[in-house]
Amino acid sequence: MAWWEGVNETRVLIAPDPSTSGKHVGQFLSLRHPKTGNMTCYLFIEGVLQELHWFKQSYGSWFLGDYVCEDGRLYTATPVDPVFILLPIFEEARMKKGDDQGKFRQLDEIIYIDGYTGYQSLLSIAEKSMQIVCDLKEIGSTKFFRLNDLKVLRWLSYKVHQLKQTLPTLDMNYAARDEKDTLFDAVSIVGEYLKEKPWLNLLCSKFKLNLQEAANAQYTEVVLHSNGSGPSSFNPVQENNKVDKKSGRATRQTKKAKVEESSKNIKDMFSRAARKGR
Repeated sequence: MAWWEGVNETRVLIAPDPSTSGKHVGQFLSLRHPKTGNMTCYLFIEGVLQELHWFKQSYGSWFLGDYVCEDGRLYTATPVDPVFILLPIFEEARMKKGDDQGKFRQLDEIIYIDGYTGYQSLLSIAEKSMQIVCDLKEIGSTKFFRLNDLKVLRWLSYKVHQLKQTLPTLDMNYAARDEKDTLFDAVSIVGEYLKEKPWLNLLCSKFKLNLQEAANAQYTEVVLHSNGSGPSSFNPVQENNKVDKKSGRATRQTKKAKVEESSKNIKDMFSRAARKGR
């Protein structure tokens, strides 16, 4: 019996191979996207949370031995900091009102989200990950968590500074940009994982940036997030429409996937488009 027999749909995914260690099996998890709240597919493998992206040429298929995969898209899984994914549910869980910082809650209580059982799989990494942005109380052997605004803003600022230092090293186009533009780019990238209120507002305020510009700037890679329950749920027509709408609204030059007309090396597919200066 061939490996593809009985398989409804086949996809090509580049991701860490759990068989190299033999300890864990990867899981596809349906979680809320931290910015939009939409159901989004993530890959959890060997204690690392990964977000899914895809790239598609105008025409293409994959030859897998004697099998032809009609879906020519190339899917990739890249690590994402779980703090970004867990931040919205920790914000909701503390039930903050006005100047009151909210309640301390147990971890298993916080990550119980009706309709999203995938969060339960993150219990093993949530405690260590979220301590950096939370206040912690221990009563006996039980730990209670509450999000701390100052710690969150400090952590977000650190992420922005990391990106600001990294972007100029990517290519000459980034290196040629002035410091303010690079800072704007860094905040825009981090903002792709943040709700406007309160975190993106606070971040823009800290760095004295125009919130509307940061909210409208679309940092579009050649690969896009999954918005479904797994790789098979991607709808290329819907995804392409989303890119077109975003690029129409953007106030700055947008990075877009380039449609290739001939065969290319996989590395070329993911080469970063040069961003034009303002």
